[in-house]
Amino acid sequence: MNLPSFEEYLASLSQLGALADPTVPTAESEAIRAIVTDLEGLVAIDRESLAQFVAAYPDSIPVLGLAAGLTREKLKNALKHHLRSGGWVTLARQQPLALIAMLDEQYDIVRLLEAQRGRSYDFGDILVARAGTRTTAAAAGATGRRVEEDIERVARDLGLELATRTRFEGRNGATAPCDLAIPAGGAAARIVVAAKGFDSTGSKLSDAVREIEEMADKRLPTQYVMAAVDGIGWKSRLRDLRRIHDLRSANQIDGLYTLRALGQFRADLEAAARRLGLL
Repeated sequence: MNLPSFEEYLASLSQLGALADPTVPTAESEAIRAIVTDLEGLVAIDRESLAQFVAAYPDSIPVLGLAAGLTREKLKNALKHHLRSGGWVTLARQQPLALIAMLDEQYDIVRLLEAQRGRSYDFGDILVARAGTRTTAAAAGATGRRVEEDIERVARDLGLELATRTRFEGRNGATAPCDLAIPAGGAAARIVVAAKGFDSTGSKLSDAVREIEEMADKRLPTQYVMAAVDGIGWKSRLRDLRRIHDLRSANQIDGLYTLRALGQFRADLEAAARRLGLL
């Protein structure tokens, strides 16, 4: 297939995680309390009133994000993904209605604010809010597993034998990690796939890049190496994403896909399996 440019690949990234529907805020600073008080004072909560509010108070955007369960990092990634800029102050001043429309379409911000403002919270609500970080961590793991599960489903639909979350043996008996090995891990692996999905950012993305680079470095000439890489967290780590794209551009790996390109992944996987006599 024709290799998409880095910009085309970047545009094809998907948001992987479905956010929970939070109903309680956590305890925050006096500045946040002041913004909440002003929000509670609005006569009506709708897109137009919120657009006027954020245009007047651009620093309120992270508070709106909290009302929808978005940390600052997730908010910035969502803005980059949907509005091509993580600068909420500039967006609030220049495109307030578009900003609120996106938050409403993607995160139901109008309903969530209407449901939460003016509500009384008890001790149980506070404990639920404090437990939210555990829920967030579990959701982050689920987004990564979504990419793994989708590529595994494609391989199983093709009738291929496989092993997951294993290591394969390449040149000179050296091994490298992989998320999918066909037909098995170790020396039997003929096709290996990395599955890396992140909606948030951090050092784990650099770790993912190093894993894919290690796969490319250890592979045998007779082995296929593919990578499924998706999630809007990569938009905050463009240098890391470009390193993966460069591996594909240099033919050091045989395929690079987002979930939108699963059809192409299926076609390439089937073609490789047939060349190797696995189908």
